[in-house]
Amino acid sequence: MKIYFAGSIRGGRTDAELYQRMIAYIQRRHTVLTEHVGDLSKSKTEGLANRDKAIYEQDTAWLRESDLVIAECTTPSLGVGYELAYAEKYQKPVHIFYDKSRTKISAMLSGNAYFQLHPYRNEEELYRFLDEVLG
Repeated sequence: MKIYFAGSIRGGRTDAELYQRMIAYIQRRHTVLTEHVGDLSKSKTEGLANRDKAIYEQDTAWLRESDLVIAECTTPSLGVGYELAYAEKYQKPVHIFYDKSRTKISAMLSGNAYFQLHPYRNEEELYRFLDEVLG
């Protein structure tokens, strides 16, 4: 299965290490089209300033190609919000994960029955939810 993993890049890299672990976990059985989201070697804007159009075109192509979207939304991100709406437009299943002790998810996500929300308390619980989603 092809997974589009969404997580904050320009909105903040606080959870980049978590993204890296989640992506590695998913990659044990599936293809992650956006493994760069977990790349710890780059800052949130390094090398991106002149590439916005290319990034948009590549990411939206990957969204259309994906079978499933997994988003970690503890760190708010305008880009991730856009990706989630884009995924809904193309009827891609969307699963949203967030640490409920650190954030309150936007009503635009929690109020939309299309999105499957997975609030977790710790990483162990997060991986149990991932197992349920991925089968």
